[in-house]
Amino acid sequence: MDEHKRAPGRYGIDEIEASQLEKWPNAHPERDYVVHLETPEFTCLCPRSGFPDFATIIIDYVPDQHVVELKSLKLYINSFREVKIFHEHVINVILEDFVAACDPLKVEIEGDFHVRGNIKTVVRAAYQKAQP
Repeated sequence: MDEHKRAPGRYGIDEIEASQLEKWPNAHPERDYVVHLETPEFTCLCPRSGFPDFATIIIDYVPDQHVVELKSLKLYINSFREVKIFHEHVINVILEDFVAACDPLKVEIEGDFHVRGNIKTVVRAAYQKAQP
């Protein structure tokens, strides 16, 4: 069978379904610095209508001993595309998962959602590690 006539594979789909946030050692734990990440193609589904919601997710964090591995973040963010979840909840879920995976000194996550029904929604959630 010709390559172009084969049924579409699951390239990427299996990776997204199995995604987990991964971390790498921070090469500069001796200083505080901010890592700014933006994912402008976030999608999830409205729990009431089932219609897609689109957003830019912004993550600003100060790493401690680890930094997030970027491909794992991309796959993790893409894992929400078929999930029915409210804007407020998804940002808090991302925050909790990010903190559990990377244990940053501090992090703020913002979801800047596209206008839906004449309402623009921006949700921010933050975490700061307690200092000893």
